[in-house]
Amino acid sequence: MQPRITVITIGVDDLERSLCFYRDGLGFETEGIVGKEFEHGAVVFIDMQPGLKVALWPRASIAHDTGLPNTAACSTQMALGHNVSSKTEVDEAMYRAERAGATIVKPAQDTFWGGYAGYFQDPDGHLWEIVWNPAWEE
Repeated sequence: MQPRITVITIGVDDLERSLCFYRDGLGFETEGIVGKEFEHGAVVFIDMQPGLKVALWPRASIAHDTGLPNTAACSTQMALGHNVSSKTEVDEAMYRAERAGATIVKPAQDTFWGGYAGYFQDPDGHLWEIVWNPAWEE
C-alpha cells in the first residue's frame, strides 16, 4: 500500500455550524454543503493543498455508513497540524480561530523542542495544533 492520504474526514454534530466555522471563521474555501439529495450524503469538502481535502461529515452519517455506533467523541485521539512559517503566523492563526469560535486549549508558546505552537478545538472538539517548526524552514 502506498502511503497516500487524499481526504481526512472530520465527524461533526452540526454540519451548518461547522461549515460556518471553517469557511466564514477560518477562511477555508469550499463550495459548501453538497450531497443533500442523498440520505446520509450531506458533506462539506475543503481543499487544503494539492491532493488533500478535509471532509466535514455528520458523525451520525459516518456511523450509518460504517455500521459502528455513534459514540462520544474524544479530543485526544487525533490532532490536525497546521504548520506556518513564523511565530507571528501562529499567533495570527490562533487569534483568527478564537474569533471564529474555537476554544483555545493551549495558548501559543515556545515548545520544548525549539518551535512555537498552540492548540485549539473546533466547535465539535477536534484538536488543531498551529505550529512553527524552525527545523522545517527552507
